[in-house]
Amino acid sequence: MRHTHATRSLPLCALILALSAAPAFADEADHSAIIVTASPAVDAAAARLQRTPGGVDVIAAEAFENKLAVSLRDALAFSPGVYTQPRFGQEVRISIRGSGLSRGYHMRGLTLLQDGVPINSADDNGDFQELDPQVFQHIEVYRGGNALRYGGSTLGGAINAVTPTGRNTPGAEVRIDGGSFDTLRGKIAYGYADDHGDAYAALTADRSDSDRIHGDRKALRFNGNIGLKLSDHIETRFYASAQTIRQKLAGALSEKDALTNPAKGNVVLDQARNIDSMRLQNRTTVDLAHGQLAFGGFFNAKSLDHPIYQVIDQRSQVWGGFVSLDLAGDLGRLPVELTLGSQARFGNGMSRQFVNLGGKSGAPTAYQRPSAQTINSYGELRVAPLPGLWLIAGGLHSLGERKIDNRFAPARSGKASFDSFAPKLGLLYQPADTLQFYANVSRSVEMPGYAELSQTPAGGVPGFTPVGLQKAWTAEVGTRGAMGIARWDISLYRADIRGEMLQYSVVPGTIPAATFNADRTRHQGLEAGLDLAFAPWATLRQVYQYSDFRFRDDAQFGDNRLPVIPRHAYRAELQLGTDRLSVSPAVEWLPQGAWVDYANTKRVGGYAMLNLGAQAQLRDGVTLFLDARNLTARRAIGDISALVRYTPDNAATTADEGSAAFYPIERRAIYGGVRARF
Repeated sequence: MRHTHATRSLPLCALILALSAAPAFADEADHSAIIVTASPAVDAAAARLQRTPGGVDVIAAEAFENKLAVSLRDALAFSPGVYTQPRFGQEVRISIRGSGLSRGYHMRGLTLLQDGVPINSADDNGDFQELDPQVFQHIEVYRGGNALRYGGSTLGGAINAVTPTGRNTPGAEVRIDGGSFDTLRGKIAYGYADDHGDAYAALTADRSDSDRIHGDRKALRFNGNIGLKLSDHIETRFYASAQTIRQKLAGALSEKDALTNPAKGNVVLDQARNIDSMRLQNRTTVDLAHGQLAFGGFFNAKSLDHPIYQVIDQRSQVWGGFVSLDLAGDLGRLPVELTLGSQARFGNGMSRQFVNLGGKSGAPTAYQRPSAQTINSYGELRVAPLPGLWLIAGGLHSLGERKIDNRFAPARSGKASFDSFAPKLGLLYQPADTLQFYANVSRSVEMPGYAELSQTPAGGVPGFTPVGLQKAWTAEVGTRGAMGIARWDISLYRADIRGEMLQYSVVPGTIPAATFNADRTRHQGLEAGLDLAFAPWATLRQVYQYSDFRFRDDAQFGDNRLPVIPRHAYRAELQLGTDRLSVSPAVEWLPQGAWVDYANTKRVGGYAMLNLGAQAQLRDGVTLFLDARNLTARRAIGDISALVRYTPDNAATTADEGSAAFYPIERRAIYGGVRARF
């Protein structure tokens, strides 16, 4: 099986399917002209996504199963438009179209889901450490407003990780891999299916000393699901997952340390992120005569022990439900498809802070009881007035509430309510079986989360801060398809944003906190993926991003460029060989580094990093693989924590006064492993 994105491996079966008069189900499509290179489940996901008039992508697990994929960084490396940079261990920045630029920790501006259910908190902020690529069957990426059907109302969109079932992945699987920095991982999984139902379970473990001091980690995760066929048309599936994650935090370095001593880590205060969590969910699907109804509920519980500048102790629960209806048929003689749905999340918790005494809790400093709810309801109508042309209109209505009950300082309690509507218009044109053009315009609305609404003003105490909505209008045009040796996926976008949540110098009475709403900003760029199949034994995968993000006549920063994400980013991998034996040299190239601060006083340098992969199939079902990274031991800056203004090092002193805001790229490492399926 060639390791390519499913969306560029399939000749756009979604539109062939949609233009038929029959109900729009992927497994009923005419595949006579399609060269299938992924599993049927991934084919069906690609067919659904390619009815979207905008940037979407499906990545099959085969694309990253021969790598040490410890985070979404490796799994999404060749997804057009997804910017990922590792910090250390499983800590990684994930951004789409400049989402969450001001965050040097956790994640904002993206909705993360597992099996269609959000793992974000009720305030829509989230973490990604609980997602384990070892148990993914495929990943669906919806960029920007294209995430409508998953309640994605944010600038970045949504990422949905789908796990296997006993029906599409029967049998046993064993995997073990490891290598540099005493890294060791293991996986055991089993799937079973019969006429009445199916079951799948996977247990994974992971440990590493890290390529940086005080960055060691260990984790144990369980993922499983049971599906029951209640009738020929009704199926219900129960999901369960649990994880315990222990991650030491190596922290940010000065530029000098990051370039001259990239193994250095911050051992002060024994900073760490320790997570214990579980998720339970149910999804029931009903096949209708001309569509499908799906509904279900979920419950997530999480405990976070987080020694940083203080010890943060958080307990949270999130629960909710969802319903969606997909219909397809003819209105008169016009093919019509309709999608309706709603997704509701509710949550509360407890957040305490203590003086950090070497990683242990000292005297209490803050105690808050946050609660939130987010309800997203959406609808989309698709009509084909002419053969090959689909017109799409839809919208998403968001209701949100955030409340912070400050027990230590009641006067710093607060509540905010949000009510917004985000419309979307688009068109999708398919002049040939393997060629699509699309365009859309959409609005996005992003609500502030706990981290933005609970900040510490100058000289004050932690508590409620009046941060408002981030709103944007985004226009997008693009094409995807296949012709000759080439398969491509290209989007151009421009987002005009009001109220982007960014960092400012605190000004009492005007800007009461470090993260606040900007006036006007603009994010625009190019997202491109291009695969070239030179021969049956030679395929080149490529992704390129151009990112032009800037202020627009800001009172403090003028027309400065926004920091963190560089203007140009390119990755390529050349696979040479067959399924039995292959080698894959790869390069990651940033010709120019990103700005460090909003004041545009400091920019880091670019870099090129050389990697190498290889795999050998010993016999059917048993594969050895090699994953070698940064072969030339290049030293460079990877991720950056955005600053308001960079403080340079004073060369006249022996101390290093430079701002500690930098994370070095991965050091040279070699990993290998074996995976077997029975």
